[in-house]
Amino acid sequence: MFAKRTNWNLAQNLLSQALAAQRASGKPLIDLTVSNPTECGFTYDCEAILSALRNPAALKYEPNPKGLEYARCAVAEYYAEKGAALSIEDIFLTTSTSEAYSFIFRLLCDPGDEVLVPAPSYPLFDFLADILDVKLTRYPLLYDHGWLIDFHALEHSITPRTRAIIVVHPNNPTGHFTKVSERARLNDICSSKRLVVIADEVFLDFSLSESPVSSFATNSDALTFTLSGLSKISGLPQMKAAWLVASGPQQARTHALERLEVISDTFLSMNAPIQLAMPAFLGMRHDFQKQLRTRVHGNLAELDRQLAAQQVCSRLALEGGWYVVLRVPATQNGDELAIDLLQSKGIFIHPGHFYELPAEGYLVASLLTPEHDFSKGLAGLLGGLRQDRKSI
Repeated sequence: MFAKRTNWNLAQNLLSQALAAQRASGKPLIDLTVSNPTECGFTYDCEAILSALRNPAALKYEPNPKGLEYARCAVAEYYAEKGAALSIEDIFLTTSTSEAYSFIFRLLCDPGDEVLVPAPSYPLFDFLADILDVKLTRYPLLYDHGWLIDFHALEHSITPRTRAIIVVHPNNPTGHFTKVSERARLNDICSSKRLVVIADEVFLDFSLSESPVSSFATNSDALTFTLSGLSKISGLPQMKAAWLVASGPQQARTHALERLEVISDTFLSMNAPIQLAMPAFLGMRHDFQKQLRTRVHGNLAELDRQLAAQQVCSRLALEGGWYVVLRVPATQNGDELAIDLLQSKGIFIHPGHFYELPAEGYLVASLLTPEHDFSKGLAGLLGGLRQDRKSI
C-alpha cells in the first residue's frame, strides 16, 4: 500500500522509551538537549510580534513564486548588513529550510542521484533524501584542535551521479565554519565537475568570535544555493519563514532561477501575513541574538570551569552555533551511557552517534539550556561519569 521511500523503522528506540518513562514517572529531569528557543526563557516583544501579523495588506492575495517583493527586500537588507549585495530576483522565500532543500533536490536530482553531506551533521538530511528519492553520501570532517573538511575523502566520494555538495556553515553540532581556503577548494571541485554547492547557514549569525563571518550568498565561482531563515536567526521557529539565495555563474544561475520559479509556483506555500511581517521579525533578531550570545558564552564558561575541576571529560573546540561536543570515556555505547545518566541522574543528553559521531566516547549538549539547569545538569553529568569510571 505504501511507497518504499517511507519504509522507515518507526519503533521508538531505547533512549526515547527511557525518556518517556522518566517524564511519565514525574521524577526530576534536566534536559541538556533543548533546542527550541521559544522554550528556553528568552524574552520576546510579544506585542510587536502580534502587531506585525495584523497587516491589512494580508487581506489581498498576491501570488508570487519568489515571495512578496516587500519580504525579499528585507532578506536582501539582512545580507547587506553583512556586506553582501544581493538582487531580490535571486531570492526565493520558503516556509522552512527543509522546503528549500526539497526545491533544490527536485531541481538537481533524478531518482537515485547523489548528494554529498558532511559527517558529523544533524539527522534531518536522511529523511529529506528518502522522501525525495535522493541518495546521500557522507564525506568526513576531521578533528585536529579544530574541524576541517577531509577533501581527499570528499573527492573520492564523487561519482557520475553526484549532483551537489552540502556544507553546513557553521556545522551542527561541531560549530565548524567553512574556512576561506576550504571554500576556494570546494569551488574548484564543483566548477570542474559541474556540481552545485548547497550552503546551510541557519547558524551563521552565532559565531563565538567578534570577527565577521562571510556568507556563501555571494559565492560566484560555482552555482550555489544558500539557505537560512527566521527559525534560528530571530528565534522564531513557529513563524515558518525561510529562504534560499541563488548565486554563481550567470548562465547557470539564470537557468536555475527559471526552473525554481516553476517548482515554487507549483506550491505557493508562503502565506501573506508571515511574508508581510518578515521585516519586523528580522529586525527583532538583534535583541534575540544578544540574549542568546550571553547564554551561550555563559554556559560555555561554566562548562570550562567545571571541566577544569576534573579529569574525566573534555570538550572539542567550536567556533559557532549553540551545541558543544563532549569527549567522554569510551566505556560503553553512547545510548547505554545516555540511558544510565537519564535513569540514575535525571539528565537527558544526546549520544554522539545521533549526529554521526563515533558510537562511543561522545555526547552532545545544547548551550541554549537555561543557565541554572545547564550548571546543575553538567555537575550531575560529570559526577555520573566519575562514578562510572571508578566502577571499571
